[in-house]
Amino acid sequence: MISADELASETLDEEVGVDALTLGRRIRARRVARDLTLEQLASAVDRAPSQVSMIENGKREPRLSMLRSIALALGTTVDDLLRTDAAPDPRDALEIAVERAQRGPVFEALGIPRIRVSKGQTDETLQAILSLHNEISRLHRERAATPEEARRANVELRATMRARDNYFSELETLATELLTAVGHNGGPVSQQVVADMASHLGYSLHYVGDLPHSTRSVTDKRNGRIYLPTEQSASRDSRSPILQAFATHLCGHDEPRNYADFLRQRVETNYLTAAILLPERDAVKVLTEAKNLRRISMEDLRDAFAVSYETAAHRFTNLATARLGIPVHFMKVHESGTIIKAYENDSVRFPSDALGAVEGTTVCRNWTARTVFDVEDRFSPWYQYTDTSTGTFWCTSRIEKAKEGEYSVSVGVPFDHVKWFRGRETPHRAVSHCPDESCCRRAPTGLADRWADQSWPAARTPTSLLAALPTGTFPGVDQTEVYEFLERHAPRTI
Repeated sequence: MISADELASETLDEEVGVDALTLGRRIRARRVARDLTLEQLASAVDRAPSQVSMIENGKREPRLSMLRSIALALGTTVDDLLRTDAAPDPRDALEIAVERAQRGPVFEALGIPRIRVSKGQTDETLQAILSLHNEISRLHRERAATPEEARRANVELRATMRARDNYFSELETLATELLTAVGHNGGPVSQQVVADMASHLGYSLHYVGDLPHSTRSVTDKRNGRIYLPTEQSASRDSRSPILQAFATHLCGHDEPRNYADFLRQRVETNYLTAAILLPERDAVKVLTEAKNLRRISMEDLRDAFAVSYETAAHRFTNLATARLGIPVHFMKVHESGTIIKAYENDSVRFPSDALGAVEGTTVCRNWTARTVFDVEDRFSPWYQYTDTSTGTFWCTSRIEKAKEGEYSVSVGVPFDHVKWFRGRETPHRAVSHCPDESCCRRAPTGLADRWADQSWPAARTPTSLLAALPTGTFPGVDQTEVYEFLERHAPRTI
């Protein structure tokens, strides 16, 4: 079995099997056992005491080269420090549990400031904090059993998508087999090719004027018929309802047993639809050529396959990491600031509630997904760099319209990967301190003083099965926008 010292990677990752908090406590325990001060250990490994302190507190993961130096100074081995068993002692285990709780979504959602866990606190104090945290978590889970089932299910689904880099090889295979069966040889997939696919699968298409208003299509499985509306939405691809109708057949979907099952089926249906409209072989070829030329563009991908911008952006997230080696995040945000869809595998920090749910929360006003709404030029892509607590991210975003209002669709990557994209030269830059309320969630003091007790806005939020009720005094309302509006229209005294 290969030892930790022989690992080729220079940084720790999840495969090592030990988290930073446990590793830090184990290093501290070994240091104390050898009667070494923090300064002495720092000197032995040629680092500043503050750096070693951050490692011991679990705030920084050491590179393996640094870990080797620490192990040598402590008279132990990397394998010993990276053991996956329990913390060094019960007190360390308690401290780790409290630290982990403070870094979780409950503390963040409630705005509770962190405390510095130290030896000065008694076990009883730390246990009380941990017990309160666990009880709040339990109450949130209990409250989420019915209305918030969608949010909890979506959290689990997003974790699955992240673990697979949003790439589903089995669905790629289904799409390739179907395209081959109807003789598609490359390029955009036409309406006729889609009709040929339906016929190949034993379905006939019927366009009617009385389709139920809550449906996009209705499939008669007994008679092999797919019913579609005679009037097509100007903002919707006419091929998508057909593909989504028989994608359910291809994926072998049965009636959903629960909401989680429904969400999974919807993701699979949408994935397969995009995989057919932007075939993997052709899309990877286009994207690889663009990467080599350092000009990847969602607009170019959209135009190459005659799909919507949102479909192109979604499809890019399927292929970006698995086929191009680029970590990525995606957001669809309503003009109110409410997140409708989101995906990430690049360490960007989305806002979330105490359950860890992202959909239904409000995105920072300084992120590209929000600033794009203030751009007058709606014909050109909007590019922006945003400095956040987890690093600098570059995003490209566009506005799309729907019956519920306007939405921004954004694709972003960490700064190290922006070199592959068109628009990297943009001068637009913003800074986000969210989830710190002083960033954008709290209205400026002057405005709040004048209007806090004199306003009563009625929220207009998008309807979405995935969207949890946004939090706040008036759910879904951006108070700063309300106050600015009142300020502009207030009577002027002479």
